Amino acid sequence: MESKRENGCPAHGVGVRPDYLVGRRLEQAVASWHLYDSDVPSGPLDVWLIDSEAVATHITTGSDWCLIVETSVPFAGYDMAESGRVEVAPISNEIPFADHLGETVLAVSEESVPDSGRIALELTFDSGRVRCETWSGDLRLSSK
Repeated sequence: MESKRENGCPAHGVGVRPDYLVGRRLEQAVASWHLYDSDVPSGPLDVWLIDSEAVATHITTGSDWCLIVETSVPFAGYDMAESGRVEVAPISNEIPFADHLGETVLAVSEESVPDSGRIALELTFDSGRVRCETWSGDLRLSSK
C-alpha cells in the first residue's frame, strides 16, 4: 500500500499521519454503533484506538466517503428519538482489533485517491493486520 499524503480530502483535509502509532501498544478500543429497534448493527460508525501513550486515535468515514483519521477522545452515546440511538462502548470480540489488544503496532500504511483523500488504513501487529476502509460511506474493518 502506498501513502499519498498530497491527496487530502477536500472536505476534511489530510487528518493526522497515523505513523505515530508505530511502536505503541494497543491498550483499548472503543466503538460507536447506530442501534434502531431490534436491528443488529452491521458495523461500527467510529472506532477509537487508545494506545500506550493514552492517545485516542479516532477512525471514521466522512460524508464524502473519505476515511478520517484524527486524534480525539470517544464521545458519549446519544438518543435520536424515533431514529434510534448511538451507543459508545469498548469493543467486543466481533471487531478485528479485539484480537490485537495488548500488542504493539509494528507498521501502518494508507491508501488514498486523488479526489477523496484517504480511503484505507492498515495496521500491522505481530499476530496479523487490521484494515480500516470506507466502503460506500460505511466504515469497514477486516483482519488478515
